[in-house]
This record gives sequence, C-alpha cells and structure tokens, in this order.
Amino acid sequence: MDPYMLLIILGVLIAGALIGFALHRYQSAKSVGDARDLAGRIVEEARKEAQAQKKEILLQGQDELFNQKRELENDFKERERELKARDNKLQEQGERLEERLEKVSEKEHELILTEKELAKKERQLEEAQERLDEGMKEQQRRLEEVAGLTSEEAKEQLFREIEARTRYEAARMTRLIESEAREGADRKAKEIIANAIQRYAGDYVSEHTVTAVQLPSEDMKGRIIGREGRNIRAIEAATGVDLIIDDTPETVILSAYSPLRRQIAKMALERLIQDGRIHPARIEDIVHKCEQELEVQIREVGEQATFDAGVHGIHPELVRYLGQLRYRTSFTQNVLQHSLEVSALCGMMAAELGMDVKKAKRAGLLHDLGKAVDHEVEGPHAVIGADLAKKYNESKEIVHAIAAHHEDVRPETALAVLVQAADSLSGARPGARKELLENYVKRLEDLENIAGSFEGVAKAYAIQAGREIRVMVNSDSVDDDETYMLCKGIAGKIEESLTYPGQIRVTVIRERRAVGYAK
Repeated sequence: MDPYMLLIILGVLIAGALIGFALHRYQSAKSVGDARDLAGRIVEEARKEAQAQKKEILLQGQDELFNQKRELENDFKERERELKARDNKLQEQGERLEERLEKVSEKEHELILTEKELAKKERQLEEAQERLDEGMKEQQRRLEEVAGLTSEEAKEQLFREIEARTRYEAARMTRLIESEAREGADRKAKEIIANAIQRYAGDYVSEHTVTAVQLPSEDMKGRIIGREGRNIRAIEAATGVDLIIDDTPETVILSAYSPLRRQIAKMALERLIQDGRIHPARIEDIVHKCEQELEVQIREVGEQATFDAGVHGIHPELVRYLGQLRYRTSFTQNVLQHSLEVSALCGMMAAELGMDVKKAKRAGLLHDLGKAVDHEVEGPHAVIGADLAKKYNESKEIVHAIAAHHEDVRPETALAVLVQAADSLSGARPGARKELLENYVKRLEDLENIAGSFEGVAKAYAIQAGREIRVMVNSDSVDDDETYMLCKGIAGKIEESLTYPGQIRVTVIRERRAVGYAK
C-alpha cells in the first residue's frame, strides 16, 4: 500500500480517536454537571425540610415548657397553701403549748409547796417515831419487870402461840377447802362410777377354781394308772402335770403350776377316757393333738375377746396372749373376764368424761397382758405387759397406761388413771374375788393396829369386810380440827403399809359425853 495512504488512514484514525475522546469528555462533563445540579437541589430541599422540622420541634418544646411551667406554678401554689395551713397549725399548737407551760409552771409551784409540807410532816413523823420508840422501850422494860421474862423469852413464847394458832387455822382451812372440793369432785366421780357399775353386769365367783376330771367309774382309775404305773407316768411326762388319784370318788385331780398344762392334761385325759385305749404311745399322740387344738382355741378365744370388747387392729401375738388369760385367775377371778370388765368400765367412764372411748377400751383390755407370761418372765406383770405392748407397736399412751395401772410407773395421763380406777372397780365389786380366810383376818388386824398406833386413839374397829375402819378418839386430848388431821394420817399410813383392792374408808369419831345424876 502507498505510504501516503497509510498516513491518510492513520491521520483519519487519529482524528476519529480524538473526536471520540472529545465526545466522551463532553458527555462525562455533562453527566457530572447534571449530578451536581441534582445534588444541589437535594441538599437544598433537605435544608428546607430540616429548617421546617426545627421550627416544629422548637414550637413543640415551647409548648411543653409552657405546660410544665404552668404545672409548676400550680404545684407551687398548692404547696404554698399547704405551708400556710401548716404554719397556722403550728401557730395554734404553739399557743396551746404556751398555755400548757403556764399550767405546768403553776403545778410545779404547787408541787414545791407540797414537797415542803411533806418534808415538814416527815420531820414531825420522825420525831413522833423517836418518842414512840422511847415509849416502847420503856413499856418493854416495865413488861419485863412485871412478867419476869426477857424480850427473847417473850418472843419465843409468842412465836409458839402463833405457831399453834396457825396450825389450828391451817387445819381448819384445809378441812373447809377439801370439804368444798370434795362436794363437787366426789359427787361427779361417784356419779360416773355408779353409772359404769350399773351399766355393767358381771359374774360372781362362787368357788376356788380347781382342775378336776370326772371319771365314769372307779375302775377307770386303775386303767389310768396302768400296769406298774406306766400310764400315769406317761401322762405326767407328756403333759408336765401331776395326777392326784386319791379316795375321792370318780375324780382325778390335776396339779401343775401352768394353767395351760393343766388344760392340755384335762383335754387329753378326757379324750383318753372317752376313747378307752390308754397306753403310752396313744397318750403321747393324744397329748400332741390336744396341744395343737388348745393353740387354736387360744387364738379363737383371744379374737372373740377383742370382738366382744369392740377393739380391733391388735397384733396377732397380743391376741394369742389374750387367749391365754382365759386359763389364768387372780384371787379366783378369771383374768380374761376381768380384762373384759375393765375394758367395758373404761369405755363407759371415758364416754362420761369426753375422752377417746376406743383408746380407753383398748387400754383396759390389754392392761393385764403381762399375766399371760409373768410365770416365765421376771418382774411385775404391769411392766411385762407394757413391754409386750411396746414390742408389738401399741401407742405410747396405751403402753404407759398398762405400765402404770398398779403404779409400778407413776401415772402421767388421764387414760392411765382411768385404767387404774376401772381395774379397782372390777376387782373390788362384791362377788368378784375371794380371799383366803387367813389373809382376810390378817388384813383386818393390820387395819386396827395401824389406827391404834396413833396418839389419842381410844378404839378402832375394822368393819364392812375391811372396806371401812372406824376410829374412836379421846375427846379430852383431840379437838375437832386435830380429828381431821388424824384421819388424814391414818389413811396415809394405810396406803403406805397395806395392799388391798379398791379403797378403805377411814372414819374418825370424836364425842363428848356428860353424865349426871338427879337425886
């Protein structure tokens, strides 16, 4: 290609490039200018809007300031009124205080005058006391000269007279107080006890319990003894009971310390007599069966006793011990029957006193539980029974009532005292128990000897089968109030010295007799 053409083409290309560059710069400059104009308009509009908002905010602030100012002015006026009212009140109180101060000043002045007057009277009293002391000393000196006693001797004699008079007054007051208390307490207690006794019907003990077995004929004695005594030895060895075969017609007596053994022996012997086959092997078999049957009977008797008493939830072992009480006696009174009586009496008296009847019946039924095992365990039956009840989860109140019913433990609850009273009632009611003649006579003699040991007693008589003792005193040596103290002393000594069922009434009688003759 021609170089000239190349130059022309090159020049055209350069010119085109320059023209394109110029056009680009022109468009860029125009875009920048438009952007600047737009930014300027936006800034101007923003400035105007900001100024408008500023004015609006200023107006709102002025309104709020005005409202706050008005509220503050109102608060200020209200407080100003309150301050004025307080000021008025303070002014009134100040005036009243001034009036009170004036009155106090007047009273203070009066008190000063009174104090001066009292001081003057006090000096006068001191002077009068000095004159009185001098007069008393002079009088005492004259009395000592007349009586021939020193002041210490006279003081001792006066103290003795006061002591004697005080004892007399104390005895009289004690008698009056106890008499008034007894009128209410005895009346209520007798009413409760009488109601309980009347509502309960108990059995009478007629004869001392003896375990005896009736025989169909005298020939049976020989069969019981057996050849060379082998049968009777087998029975005694199997049961632990002594058989007494004497001249008593058609009767064999069983003797053993344990009532359960006697019962087993009785059942076995009756079964052997009925069966007719009496030999050592048969005896052992029958005794074993009777032991099993008696165990079942004991549980049934215990369950029946709890049912009759209305007491439930007793541990099975305690029920078994209750069943064993059927074969125990106390002064010929059946212990299980006695326990049922005590339970019934406790329930009746608890109902009268507003106490828990179920708990009272439970304590009464279980109170002699220890007698079922007291021949096997050492200690008082009340403590043994309490230990058994505690072992089988009876409540603390029931355990305490059992332990305290003979005061082996001091009674601390009303339930314990209630069981004591019911136990005494059951044992002391007429016909409940029998005593040996020797014990009965000895108790009467002890009662009369205790009463006769007191000074001033002329005669003493035990009456009412030992339920009462009447004491005659010398009227010259014992006055009415000393009679009351003597009665208390005799009763206290009887409680300490003797053991007896129920209670013993002590009656002290003082009388003055005047005998004259008309001629």
